[in-house]
Amino acid sequence: MTTPWGELALARFPEDPREQLRAWDASDAYLLRHLAEQRIPLSGTVVVVGDRWGALVTALAAHGPTQITDSFLAQEATRANLARNGVETGSVRLLTTQDPPPDRVDVLLVRVPKSLALLEDQLLRLAPAVHEGTVVVGTGMVKEIHTSTLQLFERILGPTRTSLAAQKARLIFCAPDPALERPASPWPYAYPLPDGIGPASGRTVVNHAGVFCADRLDIGTRFFLQHLPDSRGTQRVVDLGCGNGVVGTAVALANPEAEVLFVDESFQAVASAEATYKANGVPGHAEFRVGDGLSGVPAGSVDVVLNNPPFHSHQATTDAAARRMFTGARRALRPGGELWVIGNRHLGYHVTLRRLFGNSQLVASDPKFVVLKAVKRG
Repeated sequence: MTTPWGELALARFPEDPREQLRAWDASDAYLLRHLAEQRIPLSGTVVVVGDRWGALVTALAAHGPTQITDSFLAQEATRANLARNGVETGSVRLLTTQDPPPDRVDVLLVRVPKSLALLEDQLLRLAPAVHEGTVVVGTGMVKEIHTSTLQLFERILGPTRTSLAAQKARLIFCAPDPALERPASPWPYAYPLPDGIGPASGRTVVNHAGVFCADRLDIGTRFFLQHLPDSRGTQRVVDLGCGNGVVGTAVALANPEAEVLFVDESFQAVASAEATYKANGVPGHAEFRVGDGLSGVPAGSVDVVLNNPPFHSHQATTDAAARRMFTGARRALRPGGELWVIGNRHLGYHVTLRRLFGNSQLVASDPKFVVLKAVKRG
């Protein structure tokens, strides 16, 4: 990546030589050019929100920025990219969306997230630290910045305008108004589940901002909840890519002897899963882990893995995450252990499962979704 301060070597995490997607885009480059061309002073506390793979904080590392991210993978990419460019990790402060934000923010740089709710939550959390002299610049691709995006900046921080587009990217300029009366945060948000979905029927779900389908039960999860395996005894079950944890919680409700591990790369998701589990007073043992899939789970230590894999990486459609999740599940499962997957019919997960496991069984289907099971042999 070419920046006003030189060339950077950048990669996504985990690094895959077959991966064609870059660790930066035109919106990152546009923001950095703007900072240099306008000679914006990067003094005081510089906060970068939503830096997807660490490109922004790596470029600005000399100014000691604070990064706030919801993504474990983004945080690990940042560490790797800092090292790749000879920058000490300690020169950048790495925070998650669940950590208290800085008390004062002098420069706020926002990479607009896909989730409007996550943007709302982060702006509300940071607003008390923003003052009249704070420089606020947002960035994103044109297709990511909508009228609702600008309205959030305006409603929470102050008067907002946009730049001209450049290479299909756009900047957002906001002039903070400390006297602005800000709305109360609606997050975390809780709602009751509907009936007819098995053990989780009528139970409570808690969602932090940015979690998939945070205000309702999505139809894929609803279908999965109706076709979960009959877990009995002291099985170790993993809710992989747990989101708000409703699937793992349903397993724990059905089988109090199960040990359930909730795993997601989103800090917001794992916080939601833990809140959902606790809100329902579930007996038994559960563990909540933010990480890169099952990479930290010992091989051959799991009986069942339940998975609703994502098929988007930000704006890009890809099955890379699903393939990595399936591969990690095969390693973590005991012989005879089972991977249960829900997915859209057109994604063809049965082909990938047969290649990895040597088998794939259709458990249930409807016009949109399939539930598949693969068994680890030997």
